[in-house]
Amino acid sequence: MVSPAPAAVSPSPSADPARAEETQTDVLIVGGGVCGTALLFELARYTDLGHLTLVERYDQLAQVNSKASSNSQTIHCGDIETNYTLEKALKVKRTAEMIERYGALLEESERDRCVFRTPKMVLAVGEPECSALRQRFELFSPHFPAMELLDKAEIAAWEPHVARLDGERPDSPLRPEALLAIGIRKAATAVDYEALSHSFVAQAQAAVAGSQRQVDLQLGSRVETITPETAADGSTSFVVEVRPHRPGARPGSGEANAPAGPRRIRARHVVVSAGAHSLLMAQQLGFGLEYSCLPVAGSFYFTPDLLRGKVYTVQNDKLPFAAIHGDPDVRSPGQTRFGPTALLLPLLERYRPASFFEFLKVLRLDLPVLLVFWQLFRIADIRNYILKNLLFEVPWLRRHLFLADARKIVPGLRLQDLRFAEGFGGVRPQLIHKGEKRLMLGEARIASMPGLAFNVTPSPGGTCCLGNAVTDLEAIVERLGCGFDRQRLDQELYGVASA
Repeated sequence: MVSPAPAAVSPSPSADPARAEETQTDVLIVGGGVCGTALLFELARYTDLGHLTLVERYDQLAQVNSKASSNSQTIHCGDIETNYTLEKALKVKRTAEMIERYGALLEESERDRCVFRTPKMVLAVGEPECSALRQRFELFSPHFPAMELLDKAEIAAWEPHVARLDGERPDSPLRPEALLAIGIRKAATAVDYEALSHSFVAQAQAAVAGSQRQVDLQLGSRVETITPETAADGSTSFVVEVRPHRPGARPGSGEANAPAGPRRIRARHVVVSAGAHSLLMAQQLGFGLEYSCLPVAGSFYFTPDLLRGKVYTVQNDKLPFAAIHGDPDVRSPGQTRFGPTALLLPLLERYRPASFFEFLKVLRLDLPVLLVFWQLFRIADIRNYILKNLLFEVPWLRRHLFLADARKIVPGLRLQDLRFAEGFGGVRPQLIHKGEKRLMLGEARIASMPGLAFNVTPSPGGTCCLGNAVTDLEAIVERLGCGFDRQRLDQELYGVASA
């Protein structure tokens, strides 16, 4: 039995619910990033649900963490991410391959806007890292047959700027340090998750075209309340109050506060895929109170075109943050993007200062949270890393400091080649489990009630968007009893041969 919603989620007293327009939908998805739109696509293509609704508070899709400038544009397959165990790598590999198979469903021009194929490698520098990478290759290569173990000369052939002191000159000396790499010659390595989100919606709309089924896309609309209601027969639906912003206004800006009339949507099932805001909305309903949120922001730097593909570095096992890597930017031809740095930032959205107050609500600071902070800062590697990343944000100093890290990948990099990527980088909501007093890494689903799901999806959430959507889809099918073409989904997204 679900307890009544607290006062914080009761209908707004400023709006008369009786005068609010009310519509019916089978499934309401909150959040128009790559995870929410992936679920919309799967529901439209593989079920027979008659009415699907997606609500996004920005006027365009994918404007927060799925925005092309807010993430590393990477498909994380587990092959070059040295912080993944084999078990996790195989799990991520299965869902990562779903993106490539989805691309095969698209026209070539649309696929080429979403998914990009380049070489990629993970680089070991120094004998300890090289030794660890050799062991990793022996363990992982039977499961990732495209892996190649590259010596220094082979690295130079793939990425001259990585292995040579001056990558512009073919006769330049090789670097003196021990070098080794695991490389994948050509694979689906990069994704424009913003373009992918738009593609998911277009394919969802195409799936219902010409039928009585509907896909309702409500952009520029903020979810204010979610109220569960139980009918006499015991079934539960959810009344969601949505308030549109004035057209063209940006949420969080002054003009966005000028409200249009509220709308009420009665949904049989609700899935919230809104990043850190999923936790905020869950806690307003009394769920997920065992969690706090530690937002980690990433910044990037641009250089001229130095890399042919993605080059990752070996992860420090003591750091729960991504190691630096270099990538050709999919939206900025002729430039290489290096990063990310990792900055603990008290915002739920990187460039929306008003989200500071939302952060305070989900921080829920108490002794267990302080103990987690203490556990992090008492480890010298983590403490030094956090302090150094704070200095990465100091305008004059940051380029000089970051240059030393970036030279691990490109030894000939010059200070004048490096510039801070203004406006790039997002925030990843890392959850703290207060009861277990630990920092959680990866995706999280917040336990709530049947018919209501809250997904918090930091990296590699984009990679796993279609796989995570299947989990929600299966719960929806079981609860609503709708038709589901499992065979088609298995064939198209998992590559299962037809019987």
